[in-house]
Amino acid sequence: MKQTFVLVLMLFALSVSAMSGPTIPDIDRIRIAEAYRIAEKVQDDLWKDWSSAPFALLFITDENEFLIRHKKASDEFVSIGYDKLLKSEVFVRPRKFQKDFLATFPAFDATPVIVVGKAENTTDKTSTRWVFVLLHEHFHQLQYSRPNYYSDVDALDLSGGDTTGMWQINYPFPYKEESVAANFRGLTDSLLAAYEAGNKADRAKTFATYDSKRRLFFESLKKADNRYASFQLWQEGVARYTQYKMARLAAGKLKPSRAFAKLSDFVPFDKEADRLLAATLKEMHDLDLKEWERVVFYPFGAVECLMLDRIDPSWQSKYFREKFALEKYYPSNTAK
Repeated sequence: MKQTFVLVLMLFALSVSAMSGPTIPDIDRIRIAEAYRIAEKVQDDLWKDWSSAPFALLFITDENEFLIRHKKASDEFVSIGYDKLLKSEVFVRPRKFQKDFLATFPAFDATPVIVVGKAENTTDKTSTRWVFVLLHEHFHQLQYSRPNYYSDVDALDLSGGDTTGMWQINYPFPYKEESVAANFRGLTDSLLAAYEAGNKADRAKTFATYDSKRRLFFESLKKADNRYASFQLWQEGVARYTQYKMARLAAGKLKPSRAFAKLSDFVPFDKEADRLLAATLKEMHDLDLKEWERVVFYPFGAVECLMLDRIDPSWQSKYFREKFALEKYYPSNTAK
């Protein structure tokens, strides 16, 4: 009897120890699960075969990092078991990245991993915004996992010998040059005029004007600067566009899960789509190349994609075949 009592105490102690170990807070599990659920339901409706891309995640809390939908990366990680809500075994290690980190890269092997902090620790702060930012990053996983992506990026010859990938952020584009900034502002106004045109005839006319100005602007850049701007619009602009389109698709095709809808900061998907579109257009009206630098490529590329949706809705079929230049998808270039 005494031995049985001791065994029960030992089992209880072990269960308490397991329960008191590192765990993902419930609110964050609900947010992550919602991003996975939205992706599973509508991602292939927007981009063909998106579901074939990885959706590995390194989630950062104040004290720990949790690896989800990825095999154990190293002996630093310890399994905390299978999470039915996240549909994944989860691994944990002490925190190494900044709490506000948000990026996608091959963190452990060739698999691109989203490395992201809690919503409250990032610039997005709230649940619904954070979920669609996560889907923005998931689109980067699709880009990075396509055949020849890395060799094709290397062929742009923009890294200057940097093998870390930081050249994509630190490339010395001539943001501060007065003529470049002024011409880019004029180009932005021209794209806005085309996007905001009230009817089909006006849209065609204003787009033709924009197309002409775009050619002149890019021809005025040095060849490497031209390639860099085109690459950023292709990569980050389309990711922002995808973030918006996923919110709009989610709003039209599915309801939020009960758990997600019960969160105190929940915003309906259609409201987030409206907010993101309005924010993107406001950025376009306020855009300043000299001050914003690389950030300008996000809203500019997104609006260019929205314009492409109106001109030729099939443009996405060319996206992974003809990389790094959105102008390749313009009707004026389809015969070239």
